[in-house]
Amino acid sequence: MIGLTNLWINRENLVSPALNIRRAVFVLGKIDEILTWDKGQTHERDQKFVDLGRYLCEVRAGRYWRLDKMKSFDDFLEKRFPDSRRKAYYLMAIHENLPRVPKQQLREIGWTKARELAKVARREGERFECAPWVHRARELPKEDFKREVERHLTGRESEAWELLYFKLYKSQLKVIEQALETAGLMLGSDKSRGYCLEMICADFLAGANLENGGSEALLLAIHRLLGMLNPMQRQQALHGIEIAP
Repeated sequence: MIGLTNLWINRENLVSPALNIRRAVFVLGKIDEILTWDKGQTHERDQKFVDLGRYLCEVRAGRYWRLDKMKSFDDFLEKRFPDSRRKAYYLMAIHENLPRVPKQQLREIGWTKARELAKVARREGERFECAPWVHRARELPKEDFKREVERHLTGRESEAWELLYFKLYKSQLKVIEQALETAGLMLGSDKSRGYCLEMICADFLAGANLENGGSEALLLAIHRLLGMLNPMQRQQALHGIEIAP
């Protein structure tokens, strides 16, 4: 997902469209209305994700953020989504990649399943079979549907997983988000945040154990780092290791 943001940012270098002030005021107002919904109505707010994704795409296309004296669309998102811009990009991806899915059906399956559905639609393009995938999204629990999508996209079963909880201070979030976004750009948009975090940790362990002589942890880190590469790159890396003095 993140990898696509380069394309979105580059669009801002094109000739600016005329600012439709009346429409911009309406759309920006709708976005703020959804985002400021009472916390007690979180479920109802999440039901509006379809509209929110559509409005965000319109803000980007019409450059409505200029009305708020912003310098870029990213600045606009940073203000509206201070905790994480990732969800905003997911919502836009849902709107852009699932135009054939009726909006009411998207609301029924929820934004987390719709996010997974958008991954399949983006990969398959015109070959995307809308009806059977929407049926699966309706029938399967969230995690089962996520595994079904991963199996379809990767051709392999997903591993067993656990949820880890961390207490983080707000001052730490910017560094962590930036590290995850950078890893996502390097590894590809199809990689999860958990995978990106693992690669960051593997890179750290490789460097730390290289200095301290921890061979087992070093080998594990190298093994996981090699897993980042495609088969040809992996073969080239292994060949380089074999011929090194």
